[in-house]
Amino acid sequence: MESTGMNTAPVSSGVTPVPAVVATVVVPAVAAAPAAVAAPAAVAVTSAPADAPDLVTVPARQGLEAVDIIRRAASPAGGVGPVLHDGSGDTLGFLVPPGTADAWDMPGSACTQTNGRGMRFDVSPTAGDTGWLLPPEAVGPVTDPEVLRAALGEAARLIEAADNCR
Repeated sequence: MESTGMNTAPVSSGVTPVPAVVATVVVPAVAAAPAAVAAPAAVAVTSAPADAPDLVTVPARQGLEAVDIIRRAASPAGGVGPVLHDGSGDTLGFLVPPGTADAWDMPGSACTQTNGRGMRFDVSPTAGDTGWLLPPEAVGPVTDPEVLRAALGEAARLIEAADNCR
């Protein structure tokens, strides 16, 4: 089942909801870009493999904090996997294991099944377009959803604390 629309969970910590991304990623050759994110240069459609990762999209500020939190922790549970960014700098997309979208309910984020359709990993986007913050060849295959959930929660708390200090 493919998710579309907005995450309807209540938003806390001042984090705004992110539109669900209609995206698809085939490991290692194909991935899809979020609807709000310009697709990189080449797009290919293939049959949906059983192991196509899902995509969690979050506001860029929270996502960047989460990347830092996960990288600092470097836990045995897993590090950060490939991360997409949109050309406008509004959102980040984390590749997570297939099936994550079925149970994802983190406020202020959306998780979309990719079903194996989308952009190719081996195509570099043009400057200023959607691209890889952390490319697949530089990091692990996907981000563990529990590690990501914890990091996004911590990031939201850090952002709220920082915003309350102003």
